Amino acid sequence: MPRSFAADPHSRSRPNEVVVRHLSLDLDVDFDTHRLSGSAALDLEHRDPAATQLVLDTWQLDVTAVRGADGADLPFELGEAHPVLGTALTIEVGTADHVVVHYATSPEAKAMQWLEPQQTASGKAFLFTQAQPILARTWIPCQDSPAVRVTYDATVRVPTELLALMSAENPVERSADGTYRFSMPQPVPAYLVALAVGDLEFREIGSRSGVYAEPSVVDGAAWEFADTERMIEAAERLYGPYRWGRYDILVLPPSFPYGGMENPRLTFATPTILAGDRSLVTLIAHELAHSWSGNLVTNATWNDIWLNEGFTVYFETRIDEELYGERYTTMLLRLGRQDLERAVAEEQPRDTWLELDLDDRDPDEGPSKIPYEKGSLFLRLVEAKVGREAFDAFLRDYFDRFAFESMDTPTFLEHLRTGLLVPAGVSDEDLELEAWVHGPGVPDNAPQFEADQFDLVDEQVAALVGGADVASLDTEGWVSQQWVHFVRALPVDVDHDVLAAVDAAFGFSSSGNIEIATAWLELAAESGYVFAEPAVDRALEDFLTRHGRALYVRRVYTRLAGSERGRARAREIYRTARPTYHSVTQAVVDRVLA
Repeated sequence: MPRSFAADPHSRSRPNEVVVRHLSLDLDVDFDTHRLSGSAALDLEHRDPAATQLVLDTWQLDVTAVRGADGADLPFELGEAHPVLGTALTIEVGTADHVVVHYATSPEAKAMQWLEPQQTASGKAFLFTQAQPILARTWIPCQDSPAVRVTYDATVRVPTELLALMSAENPVERSADGTYRFSMPQPVPAYLVALAVGDLEFREIGSRSGVYAEPSVVDGAAWEFADTERMIEAAERLYGPYRWGRYDILVLPPSFPYGGMENPRLTFATPTILAGDRSLVTLIAHELAHSWSGNLVTNATWNDIWLNEGFTVYFETRIDEELYGERYTTMLLRLGRQDLERAVAEEQPRDTWLELDLDDRDPDEGPSKIPYEKGSLFLRLVEAKVGREAFDAFLRDYFDRFAFESMDTPTFLEHLRTGLLVPAGVSDEDLELEAWVHGPGVPDNAPQFEADQFDLVDEQVAALVGGADVASLDTEGWVSQQWVHFVRALPVDVDHDVLAAVDAAFGFSSSGNIEIATAWLELAAESGYVFAEPAVDRALEDFLTRHGRALYVRRVYTRLAGSERGRARAREIYRTARPTYHSVTQAVVDRVLA
């Protein structure tokens, strides 16, 4: 028998007794009632011969019946509701290996956002799901743990003027009757089952890659993502074959709460990466890298999320280095280190460990940047200690050896020791391993990254603060990463006249690059400049109401809420913006504004 599933504090299911191996969905999508209704057929494996109950995770699902393969009703019980974990659905399955759950979702299902026509570029209704970390249970009765993997197929019926897509084998054209059939032959955790329905078109961008988006967006997106096939090839050279068939990208409406979501075969992406100059496409490298770290080898619980995100940031920057060179990648590493230092200063010390403790919390409330940047920095340290060639061989073997399995922190550390560190003559003490994994902050032996492009930026900031005229600054040929560093390097107490001159010269308030715009609005909010210049205040309000990418709106709300006046303004804007945000973003900003 395969090894046991790790105990998951965020799931009531008991997969070591009876586990789901295949899921068949049959669903109707109703935009009028904001509900999905139909059935989920589950193929089961009895891991404990004495177990007669199947336990599933649900959240406000209206379960009307559960039946066996012969159509006979099976006894079931919905337990007590928990505000985060939802309700356990316990089914008396006996020795049955197949059950069908008939159900409908709630209009308040947290994974789903139903967009009205005025919220989309095409003027037609739109639906998308976002299930990570534990929201799959809000639209599918499932064992909602990242350690449990299922293959799946689905039949989905939607209005005929719309196209349905899933994290599966997808159509490229609308069906005449609005019925779509999907298949995902590789096993995935529930959080990677995804659905989108909208007025969408497809453009091919490579032999195994393409982009879906609303009609007015799709051609620009196809141009922006022109390097996708090169990214796939670079990733394969590093760590082995891409195992998911196609790699397509779906550009969602602006309320999508993340930069991207690594749904297998179909990355969901925010339109905020469509900067018009391909300057933000490293996000695609990140989501593609998840096809190995995360989708292929998955964290066993959300306490182990650094095994997904830290690996993926490391892998992403290796893809960037292959395509765009070391100097470009070093700037990304420096910006990542800045993000990490700020996160360490803002988070509670226990939340800056690599192995987290989210047992009694909603995993969505965990630290935002620590698993990503501290995890990646740790892997950079390991690489420096053992050499890149040895580390690459180790990672390639790791993805092969544990493909389509889950991984927890203790198991990985033991594999790291026996498979890499001991043969290379590197001890735990050499790495300060315990301080990295089970200690706060960033240990002193963290790698440093020199970026001469940033040295040039620092010289110009020093000149500006010292009284130089903005027109005298030497910014010719700067790329977006240098502009972000420039804004971040400006002192919070710099004179407002200087900020006005900078904005007039470089147009930060109207920047179409979300990294630059966010850094600028953070500075404007924290320095109080937003209250001195009505045009900047309008730009801030437009930024916070135009899109719902959680990480970036959180940053701006946080800086704005640092003063009494700013907090009042933040709440005023949020009253308008909140109904347009996905539940993930709502929860993030709710916490910021208490």
